Amino acid sequence: MNYSYIIIDDNQENVLETKAIADGFSELSFLGSANNYEEGLNLILEYNPKLVFLEIDPVNKKSNLSLLLINELYRYLKVVPKIIITTSKKELAFDAIQYGVADYMLKPVSRINLVKSILKLEKSNSIEVSVPIQPQIEIEAVAADVIKEELPNKSEPLILCIKSYGDYRYIDARDIRYLQADNNSTDIHLNTGETVTAFKTLKHFENVLSFPFVRIHNSYIINSQSVSRIHTGNAVCYIKNSNIKIPFSKSYKTNIDLIISEISNGNYLEI
Repeated sequence: MNYSYIIIDDNQENVLETKAIADGFSELSFLGSANNYEEGLNLILEYNPKLVFLEIDPVNKKSNLSLLLINELYRYLKVVPKIIITTSKKELAFDAIQYGVADYMLKPVSRINLVKSILKLEKSNSIEVSVPIQPQIEIEAVAADVIKEELPNKSEPLILCIKSYGDYRYIDARDIRYLQADNNSTDIHLNTGETVTAFKTLKHFENVLSFPFVRIHNSYIINSQSVSRIHTGNAVCYIKNSNIKIPFSKSYKTNIDLIISEISNGNYLEI
């Protein structure tokens, strides 16, 4: 059986390099490539591949490639492809893990790294692939390396700097309850009850903030760790230690489902 894949990367040379490595696996079938967010999304929805190689730190920022593409897939697909991140920065690995990616590979993509990814997918019963091992590769070494990841054990708190006319305001992202659109600016609501205005659009924050920040409405991004209750019938989220209720829209219902799923994956008891 063949397993189809696509490559999403703003650098066409990197696309060709990744494809050249993947071509060495007879079970992997190339469907196509894309160089930006919109083309990549459309390609996935049209061909529904099993695997997606995704760049999340593009050189061309206008390509809008990021982990947010994964959130968008959940809005349309019942079964999301296995995502393999291909990038040059180790620092983004922690965020990628929060999105449940299948693997994280540093560029340039090497054949042995792809061998490891295939073995991990096979082990998790995601796909069954016979990995062609070259003579110089020792199977025992490969098996041992599979469990050794160069990923950070933890990530330092994200600090947002809201800069305006020489004024630098530093905000710990953990202190943010939610963000609210206000025309071409965004109001950042903090746990203290204070509101800080940033002269960036809500779309800008959607592009730069990763989980636990989730877009649930055209006017709201919520810190899912601040949620105390979700009422799907009334389409509202309640904020911890407050009387605040944030509406969510039907078009972002999948993101609400993701929040519910993420909460239930923790130390959780449903009664």
